[in-house]
Amino acid sequence: MAIKTLLFDLGGVLIHLNREESVRRFVELGVHDAAEMLDPYLQNGIFLQLENGTMDKETFRQAISRRAGKKISHDEIMWGLLGFLEEVAAYKFDYIEQLRSRYRIYIISNTNPYIMEFASGPDFLPNHRTLSSYVDGIFASCDLKMVKPFPEIFEYMPCAAHFHPGEALFIDDGKANVETAARMGYRTYCPPNYYDWRADVERLLTEAQ
Repeated sequence: MAIKTLLFDLGGVLIHLNREESVRRFVELGVHDAAEMLDPYLQNGIFLQLENGTMDKETFRQAISRRAGKKISHDEIMWGLLGFLEEVAAYKFDYIEQLRSRYRIYIISNTNPYIMEFASGPDFLPNHRTLSSYVDGIFASCDLKMVKPFPEIFEYMPCAAHFHPGEALFIDDGKANVETAARMGYRTYCPPNYYDWRADVERLLTEAQ
């Protein structure tokens, strides 16, 4: 079957990640166990609750404040989380823009409402375009209350976006995420963080024609 739909992870694929910088920032804010909760693929503790939608932004802010022993503001949390995003790779978004004439494009990301707020604003990319302007839809864990690598989100997407998994290429830097998707019939590709995967994706798409 030819590929008709592309599913891109956000962090590690379209955004280059720096976990250590985010940990450093939260420790500076007084969250001294940040390293135990922050992970490039699936968070732990209250950070996981933020990503899986069981904790909203204000409840999370209060929980972080209790951990730090002082009031932490929305902007301070945003500063801490944006430490994860070392580079929003504009050249990769330019490539996605080219792909949209041939394929349906979606984002599937374990993410939180703070990052989605940033991705919806004018500072996301140098050209001031938002994430949603590049894609046909976004499957964000915090909105769906489902996280990778659990199968529920991979079952949900084809029904919501009306595609066949065998006609979709799922691109994610998380091995466990790719393994789950492959078991469920998706085409998959697992590039490392920072990697320029454009030529590889083009080759995969050509081979699938």
